[in-house]
Amino acid sequence: MKYQSSELPIGKPQTRRKTAPKLAPLVAITILFTIIPICHLCIRFSSQKKISEVISSNSEDTIQPVDHLDNDLQVDHPCPVEDVPTQPCNVPIKEEEEEKEKPQKSPEKDEKSTKFVTKSDTTDKKVLPEPRKKLERHDQHARKKSGHRQRDFTVFKVVPQKADQKKPPSDSNVRSLSSEILDSEYCDLFSGEWVKNQEGPYYTNDTCNAIQQHQNCLKFGRPDTDFLKWRWKPDACELPIFDPVQFLELVRGKSLAFVGDSVARNHMQSLICLLSTVVYPEDISETQDENRRWIYKDYDFNISMFWAPYLVRTENDPNDVTQPFNLYLDEFDEFWTNQIQGFDYVIISAGHWFFRPTMFYLNRYLIGCLYCPQSNVSHVNSYFSYRRAFRTTFRGINSLENYKGVTFLRTFAPSHFENGPWDKGGDCARTKPFKRNEKVLEDYNLEYYKIQLDELKIAQRAGRRTGLKFRLFDTTQPMLLRPDGHPSKYGRWPNPNVTVPNDCVHWCLPGPIDAWNDFLVELLKREVGN
Repeated sequence: MKYQSSELPIGKPQTRRKTAPKLAPLVAITILFTIIPICHLCIRFSSQKKISEVISSNSEDTIQPVDHLDNDLQVDHPCPVEDVPTQPCNVPIKEEEEEKEKPQKSPEKDEKSTKFVTKSDTTDKKVLPEPRKKLERHDQHARKKSGHRQRDFTVFKVVPQKADQKKPPSDSNVRSLSSEILDSEYCDLFSGEWVKNQEGPYYTNDTCNAIQQHQNCLKFGRPDTDFLKWRWKPDACELPIFDPVQFLELVRGKSLAFVGDSVARNHMQSLICLLSTVVYPEDISETQDENRRWIYKDYDFNISMFWAPYLVRTENDPNDVTQPFNLYLDEFDEFWTNQIQGFDYVIISAGHWFFRPTMFYLNRYLIGCLYCPQSNVSHVNSYFSYRRAFRTTFRGINSLENYKGVTFLRTFAPSHFENGPWDKGGDCARTKPFKRNEKVLEDYNLEYYKIQLDELKIAQRAGRRTGLKFRLFDTTQPMLLRPDGHPSKYGRWPNPNVTVPNDCVHWCLPGPIDAWNDFLVELLKREVGN
């Protein structure tokens, strides 16, 4: 009777048992070297799959990592003068010489690296993939055997479009970008030029107590006053100078909120100063920080300022301003989104803070950074965070159940640093506006402007379903032509022992920014008419 090996009786040895000791080590080694590689690939696949889920859930966004920051990005991107960190915002991540000497490490071989990208669905930059390294034979065999398809984590390198550099857009081309957003029933208020106006200004630094020191150009001895003698003239219609009584009647029983950074506050202070020729508001602020509230009791009208320089949820260390801000690009800033639901008009704006060192999060995962020292984090340009912040902001507004107001997007107001960046002696010493087409919108100013228009279009389409109105408040082109209206060095008394950057971001009060309220009156008239 023949027995199976597992059924052999005890004490009756067979000749086949003599080979068992020789086969056992071979079987063990075979199992060891077969199972371990498969388990290793499974573990690696599961960790990469977890990261991939973060990106796939945000497939409509684009992350564009770069090997190092372009020279234009380092030099031409100014940071806000007010509350700047002690370290420059445009510190390069790596020196170009180091990049040439040190070969780039492949993201596929670094299991701990968080460098990854998504498939591009925007046209911010033209990207070309680097050629993938050919797999070794044993890697191909292991992948084929495990049935696992490796996700491509190739880092893309940004290739600037040469067409924009050769032929900058003209004023008419820039205006055509906003044609789909503007209401064709009315004339384009924002296509025009600056013309002489000898009647200005309409208030002074002595008559208005809302002017902060750093924008009080007349107090600190600015010698020229010609920058006060201009008004904006649209091409196809007239834009009346701000009438405070007419404005207060338009907003009787209404509420207005400014959401943004210090330039948004600059706008609000201009409005208070223009209204001060008729009446001063009562300060009813509940806090003493940047979030303020005023009321005009005789007109039952109130103004609020919500400090939100990044618009979305943000975290930072208040005791260490040199540390990057953490931006949760897919999360609303509930502080202001929960409070605007009772407002009739909300003006959204943001810009210069997006040039600061920042860490980017989606679904609570770190997915990239701007000007951060970490080498294992994808270095992403500011266009990604700027687009994502506005997209999340408009989604937040559209999701509010009780908000029935009109939302205005005030577009990016360019700075005017010349002869150097903000922290290297750059200044804005011009004393008169540019003429039309003497200065055209280009580089990062153009990209920011296009991003805002793109996201406003998306918000308008969503707003039609929710019954909300989103309007364009286009200050980009008019303010591009006003290099003469910044405080420069006239926001403080000179001190030979202290070096302070010139302010070419904010605007003098009184100054060119007062024209924004000329725009505001006309925009509100149109809403009342509708």
